[in-house]
Amino acid sequence: MKRVFLLIAAAFVTLAAACTPATDSGSTYRIRNADKVQIRMLDSVNALRQAAGAQTVQLNAELTAAAATHSRDMSVQNRPWHFGSDGSSPLDRVSRAGYTGSLLGENISETYENEQQTLSAWLERPATRAVILDPKAVNMGFSWFQEPNGKIWWTMVMGS
Repeated sequence: MKRVFLLIAAAFVTLAAACTPATDSGSTYRIRNADKVQIRMLDSVNALRQAAGAQTVQLNAELTAAAATHSRDMSVQNRPWHFGSDGSSPLDRVSRAGYTGSLLGENISETYENEQQTLSAWLERPATRAVILDPKAVNMGFSWFQEPNGKIWWTMVMGS
């Protein structure tokens, strides 16, 4: 298991170095090319999954809608947690968004870091790494909400 994780980490570092967007020295990271952020995350996740022997995932519109809704809602609540301001759970949100598959997990983050740094932090924790590498996953939703001060609320949802 440790060897697999080291291979995954090496693959991620290589991909992250190639994909991490540049920021001005000393400035706050600002998301500018939203479509590229999603593609970079999808490519990174799939590289990690392949290194772990798991099938690749595809971006899913319904899961992404649920992730976007939750990212904005976390900002409104000003706290990173898995429940919506209306008491909704991740399962409630993906169902509301029209996803008919099974929810496998949700990763969230409150940060000023870019998507590659956020993914790296998720990989360091066994619970969030398990969501990313779940062998049953076939779909991924990924979105964020960036506040005017630069704080970013990230949400990733995996489904089968």
